Amino acid sequence: MNTLRLGLLRGGLEIRQFLRSRESVVFTLAFPLILLTVFGAVFSGEIAPGVTLTQYFAAGMIAAGLLSTGFQSLAIQIPIEREKGILKRLRGTPMPRAAYFIGKVVMVLAIGLVETVLLISVAALFFGVKLPATAGHWLTFGWVALLGITACTLCGIAFSSLARSGRSGPAVVTPVAIVLQFISGVFFQYTSLPEWMRGIASIFPLKWMTQGMRSVFLPDSFAASEPSHAWQHGTIALVLGGWIVLGLVLCLLTFRWTERD
Repeated sequence: MNTLRLGLLRGGLEIRQFLRSRESVVFTLAFPLILLTVFGAVFSGEIAPGVTLTQYFAAGMIAAGLLSTGFQSLAIQIPIEREKGILKRLRGTPMPRAAYFIGKVVMVLAIGLVETVLLISVAALFFGVKLPATAGHWLTFGWVALLGITACTLCGIAFSSLARSGRSGPAVVTPVAIVLQFISGVFFQYTSLPEWMRGIASIFPLKWMTQGMRSVFLPDSFAASEPSHAWQHGTIALVLGGWIVLGLVLCLLTFRWTERD
């Protein structure tokens, strides 16, 4: 209980530090909103009866927002804290090490919730995206978001060990996040991508997060119109669950508290 309490307190500190950093707020919270606004204004027409391009794109941007909050932000923040010696000093305090990671998880969940609410609100108010109409769709939204952001968080913590310095963090992480968004069909209709690209994307969580979100915001008739559009909820849960396990193992094996660990 003491570890959990300290972790929650640490989470409050992490949230305040995040909000005080203009760069973090802009690139984690504002950038997905800017993309949604720009692409929403540019895209027009329908990709299927009753399914607009904006509706298709908005669902993908929600998944990309979770990737940005969980994976990208942590993989950039942690190397900076490591380089400044913050992690080394924390390890030398009586605070349990688990409390540090609990604090990061609390921060990611809080910022991810705000990010998701903002994206849904903008999509619904300004671009006419219809919200899920049934409890079943909202339940699907909940477990896809939870599994997705958990997988992204663990992968972000593990990936943070690849950056040799705080300054190199964005250069290492940002291209990976952008490529994943392109090959996972965030910016384009997924079925229009080359088959080899779809095969690579299917290995990583974002493709399945995007697919899960579209199963919530797009009508079931869209999935029924073509076999390649099938939602595959069981596969989504299996892949995201597998990445949670893999991410946890990688965290335990690779996380460094100092640059020399």
